Amino acid sequence: MGLFSWFQSKPKSKLPVVDVRRRFELLNRTGQGSMSKVWRARDMSLGRTVCLKLLDKEKTAKFELRFVGLNKPKEGAICTSLRHKNIVQTFEYGMTTEGEPFLVMELVDGMGLNFLIETKSPQLAGNRISILSQIADSLEYLHNQGFLHRDICPRNVMVTRDGIVKLIDFGLTIPNRPEFCKPGNRTGTPNYLAPEVIRRTTTDHRVDLFALGVTAYEVYTTALPWEKAQSLQTLLSHMNSPGKDPRELMPKMDEKTSRFLLKSIERDPSLRFQNAAEFREALQHLPKA
Repeated sequence: MGLFSWFQSKPKSKLPVVDVRRRFELLNRTGQGSMSKVWRARDMSLGRTVCLKLLDKEKTAKFELRFVGLNKPKEGAICTSLRHKNIVQTFEYGMTTEGEPFLVMELVDGMGLNFLIETKSPQLAGNRISILSQIADSLEYLHNQGFLHRDICPRNVMVTRDGIVKLIDFGLTIPNRPEFCKPGNRTGTPNYLAPEVIRRTTTDHRVDLFALGVTAYEVYTTALPWEKAQSLQTLLSHMNSPGKDPRELMPKMDEKTSRFLLKSIERDPSLRFQNAAEFREALQHLPKA
């Protein structure tokens, strides 16, 4: 029985309801997404410190309305089904007494890749290929499980002090099936949206490869390949102009790395790397950076 057959055949059951403010001691906020708040919390019933994600019930419900009748698995169901060293582990999920979906996850001791890029952290030096290869590993696994992440970007990648990557935030993740990939689903972080998403055309796993390419471009140059999207107009410009040659930003960059980065962000999906394994293989042939 395939993974989706399991999701579809599993009888529907009510989610466990938990009074999170009685079970957890909320220690401090560790992040906030467009649809959630994330806390470092002490699970007093199990005696461990975890990452507690509380989803905005109204925004989550609005997002789920896009898939009415398609039997889309909940974020929590998707996350608890994933087992990979480069994907944050989710222990459980349910509903709070206030009607908010919640997830309990491992607490990652590290920093967001976006922070490492913005601060030009020395942790990146000599580790760029390793970090990007690990993201590709997590993406290959996710795609093999039949899902699209749909929000690959530096803020959704954590890097531990030991250099281990953890892919996080599966709030926009969808099954990689025709009914979920039909034209119209323009979701994700604007600067990482593939042209086919912006055009509202049919999509596939290569939207994640494009977003990974933009992430790689940032990891190497600390900049985006296009003007930062401030409006729909600048977002649309991503479809009509090639990304900036990274050597304009990094004159000492070798030509092989430059070609790799430009291929990663090709506007035509057929000209990009076709899967995460191909992306990772090309990475291994680049000079250490």
